[in-house]
Amino acid sequence: MTIARATDTLPDQHPRRGSAPRSLTRRALITGGFGAIGSAGVVGGTTAYAAGVAAHDLIVTQYQLRPPHWPMGRRLSIGVVADLHAGGPNMLLPRVAEVVDRTNALGCDLIVLLGDFFAHHPFVTEVVPHHAWAGELKRLRAPLGVYSIFGNHDWWYDIEGVRNALAGIKLPVLENDALLLGDRGNRFWLAGLGDQIAIRIGRHQFQGVDDLPATLARVTTDDPVILLIHEPDIFTEIPDRVSLTLAGHTHGGQVRLPFVPPFWAPSEYGARFAYGHIVENNRHLIVSGGIGTSIVPLRLGVPPEILRIDLG
Repeated sequence: MTIARATDTLPDQHPRRGSAPRSLTRRALITGGFGAIGSAGVVGGTTAYAAGVAAHDLIVTQYQLRPPHWPMGRRLSIGVVADLHAGGPNMLLPRVAEVVDRTNALGCDLIVLLGDFFAHHPFVTEVVPHHAWAGELKRLRAPLGVYSIFGNHDWWYDIEGVRNALAGIKLPVLENDALLLGDRGNRFWLAGLGDQIAIRIGRHQFQGVDDLPATLARVTTDDPVILLIHEPDIFTEIPDRVSLTLAGHTHGGQVRLPFVPPFWAPSEYGARFAYGHIVENNRHLIVSGGIGTSIVPLRLGVPPEILRIDLG
């Protein structure tokens, strides 16, 4: 279990452990983050594009790798959907259905969902009920199954509603748990960690429900391990016994300009774990840019994406 300072803030305003937290208002986001763009004289067109076009895009990003402890020749394809944030203006039910259809069309062996299932920000134009987005996710199909973890927004705003919605469609949630999947000779462990900033305990302070040692203790054979986490920060503590860690939460920065660090990276490490395939000390992490939006319904430079990861 972790006790962390974390929130959906801009990276330079993100409170560090042991530092005095600084608040971030929506006005500061608009006038500060997008004001920087406005100073170049393009704020109107850029913001319109980010809201009206980029946030409604959808791409498939592919990774091919053989991480440590993954046996040579053992093939596995994984479809990854992170940060759905169902709700208007840019994630209404037809859009959720599109995400499901595109994910199914990849024909992956395994599909994983990395939490944050519904939208909760001041600009939500239409609520998509839990039963509705869950009903679409029920259509996901993969030979080795579909599995999920919870995200911080699920915990902060309606964990019981999300838990009941996923239980209602019989979609397994891995919370400090691990399962052995695959046929003999091709087996691997799929582990899922509880959320690291699940419970508010103070201003910009949260208590996690994660238990990494207990989760990995459920791995009882020498088969390779794939670990699902929502926030990527705990990657610094993950041992190299884990072949691959998959994370979401950051939305890849959500608004990124060329040659400029992301305006928004909800991490104590700034942009270090904001997006993509990260290798540190021979340990592999892939952070998805996710599908939906947080704080404001804008995306720029980080299109909504589904991941296809091919191992082996």
